Amino acid sequence: MAIPYLHGQTIKPYSISSLGTVIFTNGKVNNLIANQQQCEAYGYTYNQETGTCSAFKVSTQLPANIRNENNFIQGRGNETETGTNNTYIMGENNTVKGTSRNNIIIGSGNEIQNGINNAVVFGTKAQITTSNSIVLGGNQGSDTLGERQAIHLLYGAQTTQGAETESYLNNTIDSYFVVPENSIFYYHADVIAVRVGGEAEEGGVGDYASWVERGVIINERGSVSVNREKDAIKSSGIVTDWRPRGADVSGTMFSIMVRGETNTTIEWNCYVRMTEIRTGVEL
Repeated sequence: MAIPYLHGQTIKPYSISSLGTVIFTNGKVNNLIANQQQCEAYGYTYNQETGTCSAFKVSTQLPANIRNENNFIQGRGNETETGTNNTYIMGENNTVKGTSRNNIIIGSGNEIQNGINNAVVFGTKAQITTSNSIVLGGNQGSDTLGERQAIHLLYGAQTTQGAETESYLNNTIDSYFVVPENSIFYYHADVIAVRVGGEAEEGGVGDYASWVERGVIINERGSVSVNREKDAIKSSGIVTDWRPRGADVSGTMFSIMVRGETNTTIEWNCYVRMTEIRTGVEL
């Protein structure tokens, strides 16, 4: 039975994994991470150390960690939870939260969250929340999880009209990077667009344009804002009305908006690099 929204809440529980982790939704995106206030409002337990919301704890008396035979682990203190497949770990005290595939960790104290696939992690105390990402954790062992890290992401879109369109994380509809609470990011987005079809009379297949956008994203007690600037780099052909409008946030979800041309099929790729400080205090 679906759980209704509580008064004043913009997200609600969507599902509970076999490990007790509660996944939230806002009605559009079904893989959101709740903060402590949101988690506890629905009666669940929030773990401040891992940043996860739980409905129950898995008994430590059960056989520890069902592993697929294709996992390859070198080092002490590493943990792979139920449903971890085809994962390589070289280091110490790393955790893969489960139901994930095809990840690589090299370092110590890193954590891949539940349901993440195809991520590559280097360094110390990085927290990985996004599939197909590359993350570098630049922390000491005594720092909090994700305190200082760099994240590489790809956003994609196709436009056929001259209207603003959202690009999506990994070019997957309704998929976004979620900005953690009380964190700040410098981001740098390399954006390129190329015409691949359409019936517009001006221009032709192979027209292209490129831009660089950069700025700061900050999540202050659950309120996310963006301060940005944009430069056009190089272009060819008829690209007068093409442009990325820039980074956009809806709640805590980050995306890049793009605008194409009427009756013109344009493919977009946005390579986003993020440099994060997770403060550990209310901003």
